[in-house]
Amino acid sequence: MQKVDRSIVRNEAYQKKSVSIRERHNERKNQGYSNPDIVTDRSYLNVHFKTCEVSYAQAFDKMLEAGTISTRGLQPDAKVIDELVFDVNTAYFDRNGGYEYAKDFFEEAYRLAIQEAGGEQYILSAVMHADERNRALSEQLGRDVFHYHLHVIYVPVVDKEIKWSKRCKDPALVGTTKEVIKQVSHSKKWPKLKQLDRDGNPVLSKNGKAILINSYSLLQDRFFEHMRAAGYTDFERGERGSTAEHLSVLDYKIQQDTQHISSLNEVIEDKENTAVLLDKKVEKQTERLSGLQEKISVTKQAVATFSEIEDMTKKTISGNVQLSPADWKTVSGLAKKGVTAEGDISDLKKQLAAAKKDAQIYKSRWDRLLEETKLFREAVKHAPRLVKEFLASVFRRPPEKQEPERTPKRKNKDVEL
Repeated sequence: MQKVDRSIVRNEAYQKKSVSIRERHNERKNQGYSNPDIVTDRSYLNVHFKTCEVSYAQAFDKMLEAGTISTRGLQPDAKVIDELVFDVNTAYFDRNGGYEYAKDFFEEAYRLAIQEAGGEQYILSAVMHADERNRALSEQLGRDVFHYHLHVIYVPVVDKEIKWSKRCKDPALVGTTKEVIKQVSHSKKWPKLKQLDRDGNPVLSKNGKAILINSYSLLQDRFFEHMRAAGYTDFERGERGSTAEHLSVLDYKIQQDTQHISSLNEVIEDKENTAVLLDKKVEKQTERLSGLQEKISVTKQAVATFSEIEDMTKKTISGNVQLSPADWKTVSGLAKKGVTAEGDISDLKKQLAAAKKDAQIYKSRWDRLLEETKLFREAVKHAPRLVKEFLASVFRRPPEKQEPERTPKRKNKDVEL
């Protein structure tokens, strides 16, 4: 069953002093990565829609010095840099053209990011990663498949009006707007909102208070609607209420890896069950071969008795053969059995050849199965308790729901981007 393609956008906030971790990952500045699925030989394929010439923190300070942004009223440890991650599941891009298709798709997504940030001047970096291998899909398809996604680092700003105070010399100006600044504020950029019903009225909880929702949910809507308007109509919006709507990059990858491990365990379990069935089939075929050999042996013994017939016959002067009535009865019976046995032998030989062929197929499957589960069996042998605890923790999770199969529509090529 084909998985439903879904659009996802996530947002994460960072303190200026801690954003360097994201910078090293996004800009591929690390010497090595704990994630084995990052193929650095492909990092040259990563696409920068906006490049940060200095570090993220230095770019932030330059904007602050130029007066482009303001941190007036913020705490020293406030989160002042945000990251948007635009994503659709890997198979979506693989089916629609891969790398080139992903570049066009995320170029359009970057246009939305500019709108969300309030202008490109507030974006520090925007890079599409093309060097992260999707291990599960690669193993499923038997070839390398890469997961394309877009990281956008930006400064969250909102308009803040600065009023004239009572100390103003002109009383008429007191309380009026003195200036509007671009205040850095993650909480005001992404505030909690009242959940509304279809009529636009607030949804209330049991105690009568309005239910608040995260504004990231509306960001999901805007991403989905923006891409559809641009002609990308063959995917669905991320599920409402799903934790996939707002996970940190690390949590998201952990979730994906956990799902992959769970699927591998299912495959291993299925292969082990298959191995048991194959073993039983091989055993049955062995028994069948033994029975066929026994039948052939009996048939050969019957054929051997034909030599005794020669001793029963006597040739006359005219060259004819004479038999006593008793011998004739024996020879006649043996002749009838011989005709029948000849047909049985032919059938048995065919069955024996087919059985040997089947046995070879089952043996090949068994050998391949042993090779495919080698690492798992070695892991169980090396650390049985650890493997058992790990599998127990996986199986304690609720089973994942199966998504209905749908036929994706192709991108409308006539829409102008």
